[in-house]
Amino acid sequence: MTAASGSVSDALALLTKGTVTCHKVEQLEAKLTEGRPLRIKAGFDPTAPDLHLGHGVLIRKMAQFQKLGHEVTFLIGDFTGLIGDPTGKKATRPPLTREEVLANAETYKAQVFKILDPEKTKVRFNSEWLGGMAGEAWIRLASRFTVAQMLERNDFAKRMEAHEPIALHELLYPLTQAYDSVALQADVELGGNDQLFNLMQGRILQEASGQKPQVVLTVPLLLGLDGVEKMSKSLGNYIGFMENADIQFQKTMSISDTLMWDWYLLLTDKLLGEIEVLKQGHPMDAKRALAREIVRQFHGRELALAAEGQWVQFFSERKRDESTAIQRVVQPTEGEEPLSKLLVREGLYVSNKEAQRKIGEGAIQIDGEKVTDIHLRVRLAPGDRLLLKAGKLNFYQWIVKGTRS
Repeated sequence: MTAASGSVSDALALLTKGTVTCHKVEQLEAKLTEGRPLRIKAGFDPTAPDLHLGHGVLIRKMAQFQKLGHEVTFLIGDFTGLIGDPTGKKATRPPLTREEVLANAETYKAQVFKILDPEKTKVRFNSEWLGGMAGEAWIRLASRFTVAQMLERNDFAKRMEAHEPIALHELLYPLTQAYDSVALQADVELGGNDQLFNLMQGRILQEASGQKPQVVLTVPLLLGLDGVEKMSKSLGNYIGFMENADIQFQKTMSISDTLMWDWYLLLTDKLLGEIEVLKQGHPMDAKRALAREIVRQFHGRELALAAEGQWVQFFSERKRDESTAIQRVVQPTEGEEPLSKLLVREGLYVSNKEAQRKIGEGAIQIDGEKVTDIHLRVRLAPGDRLLLKAGKLNFYQWIVKGTRS
């Protein structure tokens, strides 16, 4: 917090809510009393083109610091993305090309400002300092750590025990992430709990470089819609930043009551006492309030209320006919276009690959007929109407903009 942001105890309660690790809380408290904006760092490797609520847990924690007047840096690991974070990996991950990394990074910049204030956020790329390091500098950096230190990392230890290979470049990843903290002179670094080892190396390297060590805050991995596995696009149990309001609302309403309270803790600013009060009421009321809040963060209050209205009509009334399908005005096509492309355009899926997979699985129906041809092309002419069902939750009447000639 800064001098005008309220009490230190209130700030600590908000900033440590929903965290797994705060190392060290007394140092964070001392930094908060200094009366200056703290330098907050969180890094994201652009290994995929889209973000989901699992990423949002960390980004929301950044926003909380931001609202208290602190300086937030959204660090895009365009250099470290070329190495590949070995966290949780049982084998060496194939590195991305620079073109893939930069393309993904551009989508990240567009998406994070759904939560962060673009006027108050610094966006940096770690290739700024890592990309120009000469061989001698890398040797000096590597000399700060021992092989034994690196092999203390749980992922590496498990792979060694299982006689699975570890590539030399993977050992560099924690070093480069640690150097990011030195380059940015971070006061606080945020990360997922699976990143704890890497974040702690930043403290070690900062002290060795004559800087005060950063406070490390980690957040838990968010469980996905199934309530079993962590949220992941590959598992299909996610809510994407760029999905439309109706889908975000419907997906949130599908989670279990137990999972709902974890989401309240990690995806809203409500403090523990406020959540306990909600637990005394009806779970359905609490879940609808949660769904409204999640949609509001990405689409605004009006669309959140509209999405709730559609859900009440469509799901609570249990109607599945043309009269209660969610109406959506769509643009006509120029001739025939791939159905998968149209599904992405309308926010039903975040990538063409995912849309094709869903089509191949038989999850798509058009006017009551199941579609399984992933290469199907359709023509939407002005004035056309079609009923489109995507999975169990999404039932739309597409109304093509314009009038028939």
